Parts: sequence; C-alpha cells; structure tokens
Amino acid sequence: MSAPCLARGSPGRLALANVAADILNNLPLAELHCHLEATVEPDDARIFAKRNSIDISGVFNDQGDYHWRDFKEFLDTYDAVSEAIRTPQDYYELTLHYYTRMAARGVIYGEVFVSPEHAGKFGISYTALIDAVAAAMREAEAKSGIVGRIIVTCVRHFGSEHATATAQLAVDHPHPMVTGFGMAGDEAFGAAADYARAFDIARDAGLGLTAHAGEILGPESVHEAITLFHVDRIGHGVRILEDDALAAAVKDWGLTLEVCPTSNVAIGLYPSLERHPLPALVAAGLKVTLNADDPAYFDVDVADEYRKSAEIHGFERERLAGFTRTAIEAAFCDSKTKVELLTRLDRN
Repeated sequence: MSAPCLARGSPGRLALANVAADILNNLPLAELHCHLEATVEPDDARIFAKRNSIDISGVFNDQGDYHWRDFKEFLDTYDAVSEAIRTPQDYYELTLHYYTRMAARGVIYGEVFVSPEHAGKFGISYTALIDAVAAAMREAEAKSGIVGRIIVTCVRHFGSEHATATAQLAVDHPHPMVTGFGMAGDEAFGAAADYARAFDIARDAGLGLTAHAGEILGPESVHEAITLFHVDRIGHGVRILEDDALAAAVKDWGLTLEVCPTSNVAIGLYPSLERHPLPALVAAGLKVTLNADDPAYFDVDVADEYRKSAEIHGFERERLAGFTRTAIEAAFCDSKTKVELLTRLDRN
C-alpha cells in the first residue's frame, strides 16, 4: 500500500517521517550499487582539486553543490569531478570517509564500483588503486564493523577495448577484496555484443557479474545483459516491467535488481518517488535491493532510500529487512561472510 503524497513539512509528512524513523531503528542495512567516485562530497572534491591543482569550479552551482541539466551533462560532471581524485591517498581518504559515514547510518555491508579507467588516466596503477581502497575498507571494518567489497567496473562509453582491458586487470592482479566485475556508463553507447568478451574474462576468473541496464534504455538492455553478459545482478533494471515475459523470466532465474529510486528520479526517468515503480517491482516478486548509486550528486544515501521507501510507499520493517537480506544473499562475497552478516541482521 502506498502512503499518500503530502506536502513537505505538513503534519502528515512529519508523522510519516517519525514512523519511518521508528521502523528503521537499529535495522542493519546493506548496499550493492554505489560508485566510489560519486561518494565524494562537494567540500571534499574542492579539497582534492586544490591539493592536485585542478580547476573543477565549473561543476558547482551558486550554492556550491554539483550542477547538471540532463543525463549526458551528469556524466560529464561526474567525469570532471573524478579528475580531481588523482592519488592513492585521495582514494584511501574518499573510501574511509564514505564507509565511516555509512557505518554510522546503520550499514553493515557495502559494495562499491571502482573504476581503474578513471584512476589510470592520472597514473595510478591498478594495484595501487585497489590497495588504497581495500586498506580503507579494512580500517573502517576494524573501527565500526562495516564490511566492504570492490566491484571493478568498466565504463561503457569509454569503449569495449577499455572494458576488456579492465576485466583483464582484475584477473591478472587478484585481490581478496575484489569480488565482482561490472559495467557502468552510458547504456546507449556501442553494441552490447562488443562488451561480452570483458564479462567472459571476469566470469572465468570467478568474479560476480553486474551491469547497468534497464534504466536509460528499456527492457531490451536487460535482455542483452542477461543473454550476452550472463550477469548475476542487474544494475537498476527498473524498466523491466515494460516487458512482462522478461520480468517473469528474471523472477524465475532469481536475478537481483540493484534499484536506486532517488537516482532514477534525479535524472528524470520518473517524475517523483511517488511514481517510481519500486512497489510494483516488489509486488511482481522480483528480488529487489535499495541503493544510493551516486550519493553525493543526488543528496541521498542508502539509509535515506530505506527511510523514503517507508515514508512514501508504506513499507514496514519486515519488508525493509527483506531488502537487506536480499542484498546480503546476492552480495559478491564469500559464504562465511554472508552467514555472519545474516546473523547480525537476524539479531535485530
């Protein structure tokens, strides 16, 4: 049942917010879909830019927040801000800051997309990048208990040769914290078949597979991700409901959707969270998780996504815990870690 759409600040909205806060109290959260470079807050981006003598002033509005007008401009802004992150120390600080914040918000497990293509442009080797991110994850876990894993990610609009090279890097330099391979970027760029080789390389090495699909493009992109890439999870996938047969097949196959509601609204895919198909995806029996995607750009984190789903769509604690359980069960980590995480969930 969906909650009524109420004006911000009205008594009804405040009451719903209080109910959501009660529902979420001490509930462990998990996230599978988040881009590491997109966790850098504007203030930190300015620090990195000053440290590395990079001018990124054009990406901010008058209030000092990130600014774009459409999805293409968002990608351009994302790439420009990423250029300010230029050293392993930057990546270490960025990762530690994010995981520390998320632990304080109740997150017990989080995977991040890490792009060697972004870092490599500035002379950061693959091993230096992964070592820096992994060191920060381990420090955050030691301090707060949050568990992190890395999904090495190619960027589709950088081309298929780059995608294949990225997958090969992950295979040639195995790391215990690197447990997945994925593809992000512009879904409409290039032919999907050209990227299949990258996924074959990663799959043969035992990495979990995910790809952005069913967001900017329709269900046909989900079909390609399944039939050409043989993914374990779908990044976004919200437009799958436009094809009943495909949605039924995805349900039967048990594939998990990494749903990012606020992100979908921010880029104009849906007019509001009230109109987002999250309840329909759940009602269809699909495996759904909640994720922030690009938290610093959309002023949201995964805890906000859980809260909003309670406020706006009326999801109760059992359903919210179900999102966490689904995320842990679909996580690209070992069985022992999953059991430990599920035990932490069940204690609450």
